[in-house]
Amino acid sequence: MQLKMKVLAGLAAIMLAGPAMSEGIKTAAIVMPGSISDNGWNQAGFEGLTQAGDDLGFETAFSESVHQPEQIEVLSDYARRGYDLVIGHGGEFQDAVDRVASRFPDTMFMVNNGLGTSKNVANADFYFSQIAYLMGYVAGSMTETNTIGIIAAQQFKFTTDTVAGYEAGAKAANSTINVLVTWTGDWDDIAKGKEAALNQIAQGADVVWPTMDSATLGAMQAVQEKGVYGIGIYRDAINEWPEILQSAILDVRGNMRSYLELAVAGELDGVHYRADMNNELAMRIGSFHPDVPEKVVKEVAALIDAMKSGELVVEPQ
Repeated sequence: MQLKMKVLAGLAAIMLAGPAMSEGIKTAAIVMPGSISDNGWNQAGFEGLTQAGDDLGFETAFSESVHQPEQIEVLSDYARRGYDLVIGHGGEFQDAVDRVASRFPDTMFMVNNGLGTSKNVANADFYFSQIAYLMGYVAGSMTETNTIGIIAAQQFKFTTDTVAGYEAGAKAANSTINVLVTWTGDWDDIAKGKEAALNQIAQGADVVWPTMDSATLGAMQAVQEKGVYGIGIYRDAINEWPEILQSAILDVRGNMRSYLELAVAGELDGVHYRADMNNELAMRIGSFHPDVPEKVVKEVAALIDAMKSGELVVEPQ
């Protein structure tokens, strides 16, 4: 199988299979695992689709809080109803999308943060380990206890790449640092998020990065109560939590906008689209906490330049 790379407006597409859509989309639906009011992953997906629909002129629909046993039926329903593009919002939809796509070859499917592609299945994600490396570098530069933490829900590519990048960046700043990793098994349980953060803080972590959805609220409550630093995700979280040192802005809306513009133009392929630090619409860092020294700010800027030029390649890709 031939492998080639193309870059469209800062969005890298790894061409593995499938022709482009012959016509631009008129309708699109998104199926999400959580609530559209979670102030995180699901809300960003909902807003990314609806805002693009309003701006680009296509009809949208959504289903929220769809759990694994319901995935195939909900995805199939949109395909049966003639939606041109059906989006599974999260890597946990990959298996269901693959099964449904084989039964509806005239429907285009997208998995946000997915893994597999085929003639009518595309994926869009982020170079997670790249931006996580930057967050780890900031955390490793700022810790006074030589211990930092990261909290995630379930183990799949988004989370494992994020953990790996965070650890690598932290060790680049401080080779002797101790990085605590906690898997909660739940994206939305606020109490579990808080408990995980409190446990890490009790073990000496003075910087904690929660990467869940609604459960991040509980973790940040613990950060605030215990007077340690946090790292934000998805948006510039220092605007909500003054304890945030820096934020990994994975702009789901921006990333979706990139491929939805292709879909409207009839140019969405069954390929893998990945946003990296060269695509600032989709992936960028946030605001630095005032406590972060100018030396660290400049070092992070230099790391970003090295990533953009290809001089610094963070694994896994």
